[in-house]
Amino acid sequence: MTRMDSGWNFRSAYDTARKIRDAQDEYCAKAEAGAWSELEDFPQDLQWEALVDVLRGKVKLSVHCYEAVDLDMIVRLTHQFQFPVASFHHAGETYLVPDLLKQTWGGAPAVALFAVNFRIKREAYRGSEFAPRILTSHGLPVSDHSVVNSRYLLNEAALAHYFGLPYNVALLSVTATPADTMGLGHRLGRIQEGYDADIVVWDSHPLSLGATPQQVFIDGIPQFDSPYVSIKPPLLQGPPKTPNFDAEAADAFNYDGLPPLIPKSVRSAVFINVDAIYTRSSGELSIQERPEAVVAHDGKIVCAGARSTCPVYMEEVAKMTVIDLEGGVIAPGLTTYGTPIGLTEILMEASTNDGIVYNPLAGDPPAILGNTFVHAIDGLQFEGRNMLLAYRGGVTAGVVAPLGSFVQGVSTVFSLGAASVLYNATIAENVALHMKISTNSAQSVSSQIAALRNMLFGKDGDEILQRVRNGHSTLVINVNSADIIATLLRLKAEYEARTSKILQLTFAGAQESHLLAEKIASAGVSVIVTHPKPYPTTWEERRILPGPPLTAASLHETCVLKFREYVPCLNCRIVN
Repeated sequence: MTRMDSGWNFRSAYDTARKIRDAQDEYCAKAEAGAWSELEDFPQDLQWEALVDVLRGKVKLSVHCYEAVDLDMIVRLTHQFQFPVASFHHAGETYLVPDLLKQTWGGAPAVALFAVNFRIKREAYRGSEFAPRILTSHGLPVSDHSVVNSRYLLNEAALAHYFGLPYNVALLSVTATPADTMGLGHRLGRIQEGYDADIVVWDSHPLSLGATPQQVFIDGIPQFDSPYVSIKPPLLQGPPKTPNFDAEAADAFNYDGLPPLIPKSVRSAVFINVDAIYTRSSGELSIQERPEAVVAHDGKIVCAGARSTCPVYMEEVAKMTVIDLEGGVIAPGLTTYGTPIGLTEILMEASTNDGIVYNPLAGDPPAILGNTFVHAIDGLQFEGRNMLLAYRGGVTAGVVAPLGSFVQGVSTVFSLGAASVLYNATIAENVALHMKISTNSAQSVSSQIAALRNMLFGKDGDEILQRVRNGHSTLVINVNSADIIATLLRLKAEYEARTSKILQLTFAGAQESHLLAEKIASAGVSVIVTHPKPYPTTWEERRILPGPPLTAASLHETCVLKFREYVPCLNCRIVN
């Protein structure tokens, strides 16, 4: 269906509703005039009843619409048939055409959009994390429509605030603004006399990192008997401080949502006004406070401290790039694992992605593949917008495995700032063998375990499989169910007893791993929690540990914390 088809269908629908409305008005006029003999059946059609009420202003209209060209079509439609729009939702390109929105018949609508969840499909590709602040600067109301679990609604408001939305507007975006947009502003969204007594008491500022409800009241009734909360320092009792993103926001608007992101490469740089520098040595982080200068050359820190500690470089300072951190710190770059970054650019557009590897349990892979596994390094794509935004956010390295439903393949570690695989992109080429075992597979769990057992105890296979058998490479299994985890622990013990070799095993995902924490630890198995904000979306995640205020502990307190979400990879520093 083309846009012209969509436009015609919209007009046809509204024209039908208009004719029914006019016929009803004519009927009522005759009744009021006492012309009873001229009246027949009241004109109505259940198919068009809601749309007739939209034209009468009795029903609120929310339009799902991303791109500017489609927003323009709807605005023109509002004038042709004279109806208001309560909100545009998802609305990725609204920040590029704020003046167009103000031309909507009946007044400017609210915009319900993501905080950061853009670029997941083509029509959202020009979306920007700066959209909320830009729309607000033009006097347009914004609210959240992030398509995430509602328990993390405040985190979405916090993300919008981080990228420049004023803190009071961020709070309004998840309270009063949506209530007003829905026509319920007379009873919801505010704390005042006569309103519904739906109130949350927070242990710190709602937009601060780790903010937790101390109590929730619904219709005045407290929902927690003994909530689990911790004492938060005074620093977290006010709105969090945020960076100045004025230049980046201006670029997002001026470049129609596609500002240049390619990093600038310099050979030598001097950092001044550094509060502290964190360096890693033998796995430990050490801190050096307030060095007078930090000099980097060819990608490495060559000296930090008084200027006298590196006289050779300081003599050449005039030729170097000088960066004033204004009291900031220097720390090792972040590493992301679990997101398909590097293999996927636009999640819902297959032509931009590496794709899904063959599942040997679902059918015979092409013979040309032989006995080898797929390697992620062969499918890497560089200079994608998600990758470069993550790189700007401090995520310098990515660990990625091919995507698949059973045997996924061999992961790689790569630099997010590289131009291509030929330019210093690879940090480690063959990292681990990755698999996925799940009740959601088309094959039974017992079949998946049987296949894994055959792979481990077999003789043939890819070189990385031989290394796994000999304990020289890690087998990473994406698994959530505690029952499957228990079976895998039994299999590990069986393998080590029969072969006298160590099976280096890591569980990724691991949403129910807390149920077997002691067994996992005693077996020497590592755990990577790939969902820091758990939610039981499937049966095998039903026994999650939700964390405060529902439980005292959270899963990531004793596990390595990484991130699964595709787009928010750039927000690793600010996700709760």
